Amino acid sequence: MYSHNMVGTDDLAASKTFYDAVFTAVGGEPGVLDEARGRVRYTHNGGVFIAVKPINGEPASVANGNTIGFTMDSPEQCDAWHAAGVAAGGTAIENPPGVREVGANRLYLAYLRDPTGHKLCALHWM
Repeated sequence: MYSHNMVGTDDLAASKTFYDAVFTAVGGEPGVLDEARGRVRYTHNGGVFIAVKPINGEPASVANGNTIGFTMDSPEQCDAWHAAGVAAGGTAIENPPGVREVGANRLYLAYLRDPTGHKLCALHWM
């Protein structure tokens, strides 16, 4: 269903620092910076993620109620993602990383906000 995710940013350098950290912590590559187009692009495990300066020239904003989730291979990978994000300017939010019971499902979740304020989640199905 999805081809890519894109988030707005007013500080491309801060976003690149943050997303380089969280994606390389889980085996991805640093992003490819395209200053002419005002974006940094990541590809990993068949997915595409882009942080971009809004093309309309308005300030970037955060979607209320929006969360972008990333599938992880293990709880340890969730923890590495979370630690890398906090160290690179992200903010830990919600409960600390850990197991959550959602109906009959057990999930290991870790939540962050990126430097712009976008809500992100690392998820591992137990």
